[in-house]
Amino acid sequence: MLHTNDQKKSVRIVTVKQVPLTMGYEWLTEQALRHLIFKAEPRKNSKGQAVPTNGLFESGAIIKIGAKILIDLDRFDLWVDQHRQG
Repeated sequence: MLHTNDQKKSVRIVTVKQVPLTMGYEWLTEQALRHLIFKAEPRKNSKGQAVPTNGLFESGAIIKIGAKILIDLDRFDLWVDQHRQG
């Protein structure tokens, strides 16, 4: 009989609408999160120059499955911590 003590880390993945309810950040509304997601996409300005992203996609916090966008809360927390000043 094989016994394993492997405990899988539970990954906290939620929809964009659920993030403000679960994170506890007073500043984070659904609209603010959608704005951060928009700024995470590579894009160009009106002159055709590349605009740098905010790094949210690169952090792995955003998961796209078709048209559905999910947020990995642990990675989002790390991304927020990386952007603290002071």
